[in-house]
Amino acid sequence: WENIDDKTSLYSCPRCGAQIITDKTTTATFCCYCHGPVVLNDKLKGEFKPSKIIPFKINKEDAIEKFIQWNKKKWFLPKEFSSYKQLEKITGIYIPFWLVNSNVTGQMSAKGKRISTWTSGDYRYTKTDTFLATRGGNMNFANIPVDGSKRFPNDVMNSIEPFDYNDLKDFNYSYLSGFLSEKYDMTSEEVVSEANMRAKNTFIDEMKKDIKGYNTVIPTTNSINLNNTKKEYVLLPVWMLNVKYKDKIHTIAMNGQTGKMVGNIPVDYKKAILIWILLFILTFLVVYLISYFQVI
Repeated sequence: WENIDDKTSLYSCPRCGAQIITDKTTTATFCCYCHGPVVLNDKLKGEFKPSKIIPFKINKEDAIEKFIQWNKKKWFLPKEFSSYKQLEKITGIYIPFWLVNSNVTGQMSAKGKRISTWTSGDYRYTKTDTFLATRGGNMNFANIPVDGSKRFPNDVMNSIEPFDYNDLKDFNYSYLSGFLSEKYDMTSEEVVSEANMRAKNTFIDEMKKDIKGYNTVIPTTNSINLNNTKKEYVLLPVWMLNVKYKDKIHTIAMNGQTGKMVGNIPVDYKKAILIWILLFILTFLVVYLISYFQVI
């Protein structure tokens, strides 16, 4: 293999000898000529070699069927998203994730408002009592997942969680055969910052839930300390489908272990208008027939 520039590399297929151009972050791909799987071992060495992997539990045929069933529930989905030819483009990708363990300690202060109302004569009274509530605690977080690739949108990756980490296996190159794979390109600081933010927000939410007996609870101040105790690099299975619609790429993702699915899909307004017109006509006919028979 050889580097072409800062973003791409050139490889030779071990089966047919064809040249394959890949991104710097790609660690497993397919030959576009013989369609054989190609694992780029040189990119999975040292710090870029994952320690664990969750193998795909859902195969391609089952993934396509789940997409079909999911599409049936989307009335206003453009037809481009539901054709079998389009769904065949679904790709299984091992996404690089960091699993971060954290310990959080701290305190939170909040305003709790208790509102009471009563009526006396012709007047209605409202009384608002405001209280200062404080809570403190200690929480341990295990395996906070952080998407380690900038290529994939964090909101989509976060939405297909959770994964069952009981299925984590020691990494072996054989798991990559037949799938695409990426290596991480986020810095350690970026990963830790994302994990800390998620841990901190969860800690505040749990402290807030513990303040009970008020109509509203508004956090005011907090003092929180975070300690990252462990960080592990793993690969997690995701089925991805990218569909171009009106010059915009829309991504649908499925958890390759659990089947949970999310996607930023567009609305076919022509289809939506047609469906609403048909519903209006049907409703009108039902009301008309009911009125007609009542008159008779």
